[in-house]
Amino acid sequence: MSVAENAFPLPSEIRNVPGTEGWETMYPYFTRFRPEDDKVFWFYNAMHFPEPMPAFDVITAEIPYQSCGGFTTRVFSFPTTLGVDHRIVNGRIYITAYPVTEPDEVARRLTFFQERAGYYYQNWTRLYGEWKERMHALIREVEEIKVPALPEFDDMEMVLSARGIAQNHYVRETYHRTIEAFSKMWHYHFEFLMLGYGAYLVFFQFCRKVFPEISEQTVARMVAGIDVFMFRPDEELKNLAKLAVELKVGDILTGSLDPAAVMVKLEGQGEAGRKWLSELEKTRYPWFLMSTGDGFYHHHRSWNDDLSVPFSAIARYIEMLNKGQSIERPTAKLKAERERIIDEYRSLLPGEEERGAFDQMLSLCHLVFPFVEDHKFYCEHWFTTLWYNKLREFGALCARWGVIADSEDFFHLHHTEADMALQEVALAWASGGPPAGRGHWKPILKERKRIWEKLKEWSPPPALGPIPDQITDPALEMLWGITSETLASWARKPGVVDSSELHGFAASPGVVEGVARVLKNANDIGEMRDGEILVCPVTNPSWGPVFGKIRAAVSDIGGTMSHAAIIAREYGMPAVVGTGSATKRITTGQRLRVDGNTGVVTILG
Repeated sequence: MSVAENAFPLPSEIRNVPGTEGWETMYPYFTRFRPEDDKVFWFYNAMHFPEPMPAFDVITAEIPYQSCGGFTTRVFSFPTTLGVDHRIVNGRIYITAYPVTEPDEVARRLTFFQERAGYYYQNWTRLYGEWKERMHALIREVEEIKVPALPEFDDMEMVLSARGIAQNHYVRETYHRTIEAFSKMWHYHFEFLMLGYGAYLVFFQFCRKVFPEISEQTVARMVAGIDVFMFRPDEELKNLAKLAVELKVGDILTGSLDPAAVMVKLEGQGEAGRKWLSELEKTRYPWFLMSTGDGFYHHHRSWNDDLSVPFSAIARYIEMLNKGQSIERPTAKLKAERERIIDEYRSLLPGEEERGAFDQMLSLCHLVFPFVEDHKFYCEHWFTTLWYNKLREFGALCARWGVIADSEDFFHLHHTEADMALQEVALAWASGGPPAGRGHWKPILKERKRIWEKLKEWSPPPALGPIPDQITDPALEMLWGITSETLASWARKPGVVDSSELHGFAASPGVVEGVARVLKNANDIGEMRDGEILVCPVTNPSWGPVFGKIRAAVSDIGGTMSHAAIIAREYGMPAVVGTGSATKRITTGQRLRVDGNTGVVTILG
């Protein structure tokens, strides 16, 4: 690597946010930058971690990176990449990937990869079916974990069963089971995911070789319009909207944004209202277990926890139906366009051997693509929503015993500290005395919450360390939109940047103009207005209903296979992703032109 003229700051040059001294104590020692890290390129993973990390929530980085590297480095032996490492500075997570560059080592790892990955590709349908069964079982396991109540006297059943274990033992056991289930989930998550991306990358590289002028967007559109589970929650909202119109109760849902008031009014509408509410209850599990974020923060609650998000989308769909407008995704059009592009490029291949290879690789992409999107609902949303709510029960136990002030304060303990706090509760129950932690954790957590709020003021640089001579990992481009060109653009000094234009990836075709709405937090999606252009750090699946009301999408982070790109193509709207700084340079109310064909966003005024 060489340090370019416009290089990013080195990790050692980053200073603490004033007033946040001691933030490091919230996180494990191994997440701190070390002197040798100045020689490594790191980038801010704003796609998954767009906010400072509460102490407990850092487990959503620790465990995923363990499981990701477990499969890429050790299980499947990916030829050109090992795992991902991470560091935390001012509460933000920066990551780096370890490549394999020595040709002999690439060749050695390739022999393992071909055999191991080949088995999964050849048996994908059966193995994926078994994966779903395992995920359902794991979800049931978390749901069935019973957090001990620790009453004054243990249950008589313990005496009659003579099992010889008092209730406080299960405080430790159930907490550890809860943490272990989270680890299992993330291993299941990565079992198939990197193979799915790998299949697409091989096809992508093949297309670039045989069609040198082909764009990333064109390759991506060859896998658009495939039915995926991830769109089901939004489809359920549309079904509820259709039912409301059919039952003639739609005016109630569009007349108020207070879900509680809406449900009371519906109860008074006789059979029609009760029928709609009954269908709502059937839909809520599991389809409303959608985090308003991406499953990485405890405070990104689900639709079930905040019904204003789905009710807002239902109200808009009702209004569209009443105006005679379609609320369906243009799936048929996408499929027709997909087939047209496939036929066009396939016909350009010179012989049967090339066409056979093209067909085989594309067929594999179509086979694996549903998992690439669908796993998110099972893992980051369904499972993780239930998991965080189970942890809230442990937090309530600690709060009941006075160890912490409020159950939500539990998430400002690191998960190892939470274990200690729970063991203190178990000891106090057994001893009959008060927990010593009544005077220990409360002042610490009060200070941590203050620091956490203060860390939100920091504007983290998109990357740290020397800019690599070249980006050789296609996944960085495909998912995060990181290329040598984008890094050079991000690193330019302010005076070098054209203040009226931003450049990113042309993720979804089309050109529109409209008014910008800048949303930096998933909890603010209710602020979107019809016909606006969404400008955000990154989107996630729970933002699906928003795409029914916006004209275009612009994001700081993302490549052609990021969620923002995929969902924009599925809704048939222009999108530019991976701009690096859209949320910093654009303000709500400005007029924009979004060119999804070229990847240029112009600030018109």
